[in-house]
Amino acid sequence: MPSELSPIDKAKFVAARKATEYVKSGMKVGLGSGSTAAWLVQCLGELVRDEGLRMKGVPTSSRTARLAREVGIEVISLDEAKWLDVSIDGTDEYDGNLNLIKGGGSHLQEKIVATASDRMIVIADVTKKVETLGAFPLPLEVIPFGWQTTKTLIEETLIGMDVLGQTTTLRMNGDAPYISDEGNHILDLHLNRIGNPRQLSLMLNQIPGVVENGLFIDICDIVIVGHGDGRVEVHDINQDQVEKTKFDFLDDGNLFSEDM
Repeated sequence: MPSELSPIDKAKFVAARKATEYVKSGMKVGLGSGSTAAWLVQCLGELVRDEGLRMKGVPTSSRTARLAREVGIEVISLDEAKWLDVSIDGTDEYDGNLNLIKGGGSHLQEKIVATASDRMIVIADVTKKVETLGAFPLPLEVIPFGWQTTKTLIEETLIGMDVLGQTTTLRMNGDAPYISDEGNHILDLHLNRIGNPRQLSLMLNQIPGVVENGLFIDICDIVIVGHGDGRVEVHDINQDQVEKTKFDFLDDGNLFSEDM
């Protein structure tokens, strides 16, 4: 691990490193998307290459699939896997009930994979913990046909919801709309605060044209939180206590030792 990494990247790395302990040989594993999940894929690739870990990965985006193949992980589709032992992914926000906002644009595939797993583990740095969801924009994947009508229906629905903001924007990629792996558009909802995430998720998914939203309610089982000094906290929804671990950065900047 290069010593030049920022504290945030070190936090992501130690969270990803801890998450690999939940992956055993023979498992089928959902591989998330985003910068934190990329650390996980690299850590798993190292275990495959250096320690003989046998696993099959189901990626949640084309970018994750490319990285997994590059590091030597066998990639299969969810249809081939049928069911997964565990899925591991990052998040943009999580609250005390382990509800999430995932906003990177791959949330449709991420949610399908997560719900097709025995359990979902989220890896995050400490900045992702919030008291109330909503500061991070909530993405909605919508079909391109009639997307402006869908946007109007969304904005009308938000009027009756327990949110502080109601601004909706089309996600762009340069001068063109951002296109998801499924060929859809992404609308970002700038809500500031979501008072009732469960109700909002249900209402948004009833709107014609909305494929899926980025709220993950009652899906995550464990959140692994990394800190820039190597500390790791494991929050299990089924446990009353928090497991704490410390990875010590060694002088060569490449290896970690683990102290309990």
